Amino acid sequence: MKARRNPQNIIKGLICTDNNSKVQKKTSSLRYAIGMFGTSIPINMFKTFAAVFYVDRLSCITFKQFAAITAAYTFLDAIDNPVYGFLSDRTRTPYGRRRPWLIIGAPLLVLCYIMFFNPPQAIQQGSPFAYVTLMYMLTGTLDSLINANYGALFPELFKSEQERAKTNAIRQVFQLIAMVLSIALTPVITDAIGFSNTAIIYGIIAVAVIWFMATGAHEDMSAMEKPKPKFFGSILAVVKNPKFWKYGITNAAFAAALSLVQAGVPFYVKYYLGRADGLSSTILLGVSIISAIVFIPVWFKIIKKFTVMPSWRAAFAVIAFGILPLYFTSTLPAAVAVCVLLGFGMAGVQASMDLVSAKILDEDAKKYGVQREGMYSSLLGVLNKASGLFVSAGYLIVDKIYGFESGDVPGNAPGEASRFLMVLFPSILLIAALLLSFWLKFKDDDSKNEDIEETDETVQEISASPEQ
Repeated sequence: MKARRNPQNIIKGLICTDNNSKVQKKTSSLRYAIGMFGTSIPINMFKTFAAVFYVDRLSCITFKQFAAITAAYTFLDAIDNPVYGFLSDRTRTPYGRRRPWLIIGAPLLVLCYIMFFNPPQAIQQGSPFAYVTLMYMLTGTLDSLINANYGALFPELFKSEQERAKTNAIRQVFQLIAMVLSIALTPVITDAIGFSNTAIIYGIIAVAVIWFMATGAHEDMSAMEKPKPKFFGSILAVVKNPKFWKYGITNAAFAAALSLVQAGVPFYVKYYLGRADGLSSTILLGVSIISAIVFIPVWFKIIKKFTVMPSWRAAFAVIAFGILPLYFTSTLPAAVAVCVLLGFGMAGVQASMDLVSAKILDEDAKKYGVQREGMYSSLLGVLNKASGLFVSAGYLIVDKIYGFESGDVPGNAPGEASRFLMVLFPSILLIAALLLSFWLKFKDDDSKNEDIEETDETVQEISASPEQ
């Protein structure tokens, strides 16, 4: 008789941890960093092309309806993120606290993401608003689950500034490579095989990469012997920390601006530059993202010389004022030149932002003696995704002021509407982020980060060879 396999053994084989050792094994920076590629692929396409897919391509909902969906999700996210962080911090299994959530959550996220871009024909011809709302909510909340646990692993797996700088550099390169695929190349890919097939392919890649990362991450098993954080006590400790609010609001303003820029490119290209082909969108998105990859090593030299906080603020200044020329450019080559500058600023923010949040987490752990990376990561995620309110406001203004309802009803000034969506409103948010960044300060702001000395060579190698 054939022996039946125990489901617990299957999970154990997937996660493959050493339960007998309390000594934390070293996790490869490359193995952890590649996880960002897997987590970024589906959600980048989801956030960037959801509006284009349902408002412009299918023309089955309006900008006003899509604004309502993104606003409603923002409130859902304010509830689900703390819950996911709390559950992650309190999880006690032989396989760690974070990895089981990643192994189980990845396929669920991908399933909902695929269904979002594969609406049933009957739904498209009927009333799709309810279906779009449901699948948007499910995809978004499962993305929160994945990112709460992936983000919580970072300060736990890598303790020193040197390790964090090196790992974060590689991680941001992988994130940007994912953006090349799931944002820059997506218009061309979807023109060739459609949104439905593209989502399926991206989804399969995402699950494979997330599982590969999770099985190779060695959590600190001794952390599970520490007291379990309390739900309301943890929330209170986090929200009472002024640095949490300063960093979170600044990051939310940047996230909203970046989301609007990325989502606005197809509209800007079609209605302002007068190019309806997906290749033009791919060129603009690709140039900005590839430029960011190239400039990440430059920003780590800047961080090494000037420290994290001044570099973070300088990056906001570059991107805030660098986006404005796009309002006046009228040709694709001119827009491409501006996108190089945007890539430079984006690289600076990406290279420094996680180092800033890690400083906040370290201060909390030292003060309270409790490890609640999951709660901090998830609550920062709440503020980050509160950016959805700004995004919703942008879509609503485009509908109300410019009369742009959908691809079938683009209003009398679709070119002006696209420039407002992609340039004017994001520039206001970026200037706000720049001003807010001066609000956050640490005691060691004036001291240099000596631990980052050995980072540059690794970053340059990865940046030069993205296929790795």
